[in-house]
Amino acid sequence: MLEDLKKDAAQRMSKCVANFQADLRKLRTGRAHPSLVEHLKVDYYGSDVPLQQVANIAVEDGRTLVISPWEKTVVQAIEKAIFKSDLGLTPMTAGTVIRIPMPALTEERRRDLTKVLRHDAENARVAVRNVRRDVMSDIKELLKEKEISQDEERRAEVDVQKLTDKYVAEVDAALAAKEKEVMQV
Repeated sequence: MLEDLKKDAAQRMSKCVANFQADLRKLRTGRAHPSLVEHLKVDYYGSDVPLQQVANIAVEDGRTLVISPWEKTVVQAIEKAIFKSDLGLTPMTAGTVIRIPMPALTEERRRDLTKVLRHDAENARVAVRNVRRDVMSDIKELLKEKEISQDEERRAEVDVQKLTDKYVAEVDAALAAKEKEVMQV
């Protein structure tokens, strides 16, 4: 019973860390990366679909993304989606190929990005701690119903705290790596 709670906690905490890492991939750092735009919604025959489902996204060089739509009619919709996004990117269209040059980040923008990164990291840490709180309350409930002993409760709480520390450390490591990447010129 306690092992199931611990496994569930580990899964939920790892999902929190995975969500944070997915958010980090969407942040623009001056380098071209397909995950910057693949989540954008494109109006495709009346329904909004992710860009990656209507076009091929590739990196031409370190600072240029190339989007090759599978249908010529979608080019305008893709441009529109890129302009509407808050990424601050300007697409250049040549026939059916859309190129997106990545502008260099200014020092001020880099500092703003690190603030956003730290805020997202704190939200991820809070999510991990919320999982810990839920599991701790479940353990206390088991003790109250006399399904486990006090010794088992203490051991389980220590194990859950170790899990929490492990996943918070993963969030901190991902944050440090992304901050280093953002601050590189």
